[in-house]
Amino acid sequence: MNPVTVGVLGAGRIGKLHTENILRMADVNLKMVCDPYLDEVWAGNLNLKTTYQPERIFSDSEIEAVLICSPSPLHAEQIIEAANTGKHVFCEKPIALDPDRIVEALEAVEKKGVKLQVGFNRRFDMNFVRLKEAVDSGKIGRLHLIRITSRDPSPPPINYVKESGGIFLDMTIHDFDMVRYLSGSEVEEVYATGSVLVDSDIGKAGDVDTAIIMMRLKNGALVVIDNSRQAVYGYDQRAEVFGSKGSMLALNKTSSETVLTTKEGVVSDQPLHFFLERYGESYRAEIEEFIRAIRKDSEPTVGGKDGLASILIGQAAKESLREGRPIQLET
Repeated sequence: MNPVTVGVLGAGRIGKLHTENILRMADVNLKMVCDPYLDEVWAGNLNLKTTYQPERIFSDSEIEAVLICSPSPLHAEQIIEAANTGKHVFCEKPIALDPDRIVEALEAVEKKGVKLQVGFNRRFDMNFVRLKEAVDSGKIGRLHLIRITSRDPSPPPINYVKESGGIFLDMTIHDFDMVRYLSGSEVEEVYATGSVLVDSDIGKAGDVDTAIIMMRLKNGALVVIDNSRQAVYGYDQRAEVFGSKGSMLALNKTSSETVLTTKEGVVSDQPLHFFLERYGESYRAEIEEFIRAIRKDSEPTVGGKDGLASILIGQAAKESLREGRPIQLET
């Protein structure tokens, strides 16, 4: 079977990661990488064929699929252009911050009959897969509660904060998707509250850096998410599913599983530093899923509708924070 030929749009931090993962995959042929601000040293070390013009990827008839890792404002436009040239699409989140623009992109994908996978990589993390299996199998009984902790080691640059859509559409969007994934249910009501406790510039930009989001799901289960832009001890990523028969926890990953116990105390390693280290395996797994969907002509397990749902939840959280009240989501 011939390799699937792909092109990558965007070679920043996440684009580089996907590119390097693809180069290790025997059933994928990376033909071209596009970035107007390309790291020439990095590209040269990997002997990559590169371009500064996205049109060269869209017009190349040999390229069957594109990975969109460009800045977020370009995502919807590039999905539409890729679909119009008959190419399957893997797109990093978010598709867009405007739900109408997302719908436009999804309509182009459906019209042209191409596949679209959205980069909610945490669905492919084995810890969270185990939680999902515990819920679906009934091992914990009827689902009552989901708790998610998601805290970054340090805040992003303020210019990024201003353009990202805010903490709920940039950071918590992964947690919103994880709630839908773990529960198999949709969000019915959202209440969010937040403070500026880490960086006053984030507040000046109209956002918060510390937040709690509470949700009620259509299946009756409740959700609590806590976020912070700064956990001084590392990238804090934990989740729990609790039900009528018990609970299951997914704890932080550390550089080793060793624990030192002495009379002075108990010491273990800190959480891995940030998302590239913590979720390295899941980033590889999601691209493998994308290629598998192309080969088998199956639908990706996380698609465009998932990308839209998380944005709608995020917008409801922003509205709740602004108005100080729970927000009902439309069914």
